[in-house]
Parts: sequence; structure tokens; C-alpha cells
Amino acid sequence: MADAFDRLGYGTYKLADGEECAEGVAHAVDTGYRHVDTAQGYDNEASVGDGIDRSGVDRDDLFVATKLSTDNLSYDDAVETARASRDRLGVDSIDLLYVHWPINSYDPAETLPALDDLVDDGVIDRIGLSNFEPDQLDEAIDRLDHDLFAHQVECHPLLQQETLREYAVEHDHWLVAYSPIARNRVADVDALREIADAHDATPAQVSLAWLLSKERVAPIPKAADVGHVADNWAAREIDLTADQIARIDALDRGERVVDFEEAPWNAA
Repeated sequence: MADAFDRLGYGTYKLADGEECAEGVAHAVDTGYRHVDTAQGYDNEASVGDGIDRSGVDRDDLFVATKLSTDNLSYDDAVETARASRDRLGVDSIDLLYVHWPINSYDPAETLPALDDLVDDGVIDRIGLSNFEPDQLDEAIDRLDHDLFAHQVECHPLLQQETLREYAVEHDHWLVAYSPIARNRVADVDALREIADAHDATPAQVSLAWLLSKERVAPIPKAADVGHVADNWAAREIDLTADQIARIDALDRGERVVDFEEAPWNAA
């Protein structure tokens, strides 16, 4: 069980199972990342575990998160597949387990007790939710016996999630930001390019620095390229001015990278 949660994590979405993922994770950990994020649906948990083994860092010093797929949210399936994820990752317990989406087999009466029991049984250490709407968060927090540690959603300068960020602060959990550079759409934004030039940085680095400037926000950029892994890590050193933060705050377009008809925010 990791003692500390590192705000800048390493995402593994679309990192192919096998060498690409294992080498990517190993390089990220050796670069400095201590928070690694995956999911059952990424089909790369075993490779994430392999990458951790290849790194020069003790597994106990890392924070490893994964997510239950939407077909695995009945009580029995959640309990069984969480144990399988733990074994694939090669950890004694999973630092953080999310419900990936509150759709398909998600049933608060079954899924949430499974999460509580997984904590009680030592299979997982912390509970997370992902892609929930505020009313769904309300219900889950009310039902859970254990505290909610994190809520993971798409969040970047073009989709700033102010309501959910405020919710995280109010309820004392982390908002973990996936797609934090909007699959590099941020590179096309004039204001971000100008701010980046002022810091001898990239728009992607500025976007990560902006997220890190916000209370209770933890971005998890995904990168396979060795240079991008290092560049993302270096974003921690960028100190945005108050005027620059305010300028980025004004960029919100509600523009989603991840969107589909069944998504919770599209529900009637």
C-alpha cells in the first residue's frame, strides 16, 4: 500500500498490452512518476505490473489504480474481477479501485457494497468513481461505508469541470483528470501557445501546470513517447502567474474528447 498519492500520474489508456505498455510504465516510474493508472478495459494490467517490476522502484513506493469494467459491476463480478486485477497487477492490494462508468451493469445497491467489502477484505485500499454526475456522486457517497478517495473525469482547459472540481473540494476527495491535454487539442489554442512561449514550454505542459494549480486536482497524462513522458513530468516546475491562470480559466468551451450517447451527462 502506497502511503502517498502523487498528484501527477501516468495514464496507460491505449498503451498496448505487451512491450509498449511495460516499457512505458518502467520508463515513467524511472522518470519519477509514482502514480500509475490503468483499467480492466485497457487489457494491459499484467503489462503494467511487468513494467513496475522492470523499474528500479520498490512496488510499495508506488500508487497503482485500476477500474472495474462496466460489465463487472454486479456484486459477485466486482469482487471476483477486482481480485483478478490485483493478481494481474502483482500487488498485495490495489491502492485505488474505480467504477469506470456508472452504466451497463452498474447498480448502486450491488456495486457499492462490493467496493466496501473489497476494502474490508484488504483487496483494495481506497474507493474511486469515474464519470459520475453530481447526483450519482451524492447517492454513492451516501451509500458507501468508506470514504470516496477520488473521482476521475475528463478535465482540461477546454472542459474545466468547475462543478465537479468544487464538489471534490467540498467532499474532500481528489478529482483525477484524464485526457488532461485533450489529446493535444490544446496545441491549437492561441492563448495556451502564448503562455507556453513565455515559459519556454509547450501548450500541453501549460495545461498540466494549470490543472496542478487547482485545489484537489490530479492530472494523469498518457504518453508512450519517451520525450513526452519527460516533458509531462517537467510541467511540475512551471509556475503560472495569477494572470495566466485567469486567462486559461476563460478558455472553457465544454468541449469533450470522450463523449457517447450512453454517457451519464447525456442521460435524459
